[in-house]
Amino acid sequence: MMLPDSKDGPVRPVIRTFYDHIQPINDLDFHPQSTILISGAKDHTIKFFDFSKATAKRAYRVIQDTHNVRSVSFHPSGDFLLAGTDHPIAHLYDINTFQCYLSANAPEIGVNGAINQVRYSSTGGMYVTASKDGAIRLWDGVTANCVRSIVGAHGTAEATSANFTKDERYVLSCGKDSTVKLWEVGSGRLVKQYLGATHTRLRCQAVFNDTEEFILSIDELSNEIFIWDAVTTEKVARWPSNHIGAPRWLEHSPVEAAFVSCGTDRSIRFWKGTI
Repeated sequence: MMLPDSKDGPVRPVIRTFYDHIQPINDLDFHPQSTILISGAKDHTIKFFDFSKATAKRAYRVIQDTHNVRSVSFHPSGDFLLAGTDHPIAHLYDINTFQCYLSANAPEIGVNGAINQVRYSSTGGMYVTASKDGAIRLWDGVTANCVRSIVGAHGTAEATSANFTKDERYVLSCGKDSTVKLWEVGSGRLVKQYLGATHTRLRCQAVFNDTEEFILSIDELSNEIFIWDAVTTEKVARWPSNHIGAPRWLEHSPVEAAFVSCGTDRSIRFWKGTI
């Protein structure tokens, strides 16, 4: 937490703290309707926390996976969740029965096919995976079949993040080749590239702002947050992150002009305002 007299403004108080993993936590997601937070961790578990209960410190439900859980994503209905793990195929869980499903038509995936990020589309009709083998893969949200593989989306470098536009027509990806790319879902065609930010070390993200007019990512060398115009691909801003060391994570609000950056300096910084 930042100090009250911090030059960055007031401290936002911690309202809930949960202690229930024995190894590092890789990803979080909120249930779309309920006061439930899930976490995926290196201890091979997905844990469910009810943040409406002020006294709760531990998970009330646990899914024991077979692998390091690198990424988690709730289906928009809240009835299913996806886990991206060190296994090359995303694990689909029914959260009522905890039954796990795998794709029946998994494509050929190399030995380094661990999933860095998995995300549902806004309707749940599709999901996307970004893998360590450099591929972006699109999957049918109902059958779990792979409908398209964009192999070498980031060359030989890892694909570190991927997420859909709200209309599900495009996917925005980021990779350790220091590129951010926009892909057409229907054809798998590369539509635009956003260049200039160096990210080769951390599992970096590229995200849209709430109106999808701008794209944000991180430059590790300058420790800055880069912002591009989504249509023209022109760089429109470079902001010092104010973290000690480059941020590890970036997430934009889907409904307002605000985002958070998370750093290895153990701080979360809240950014608000128009770009």
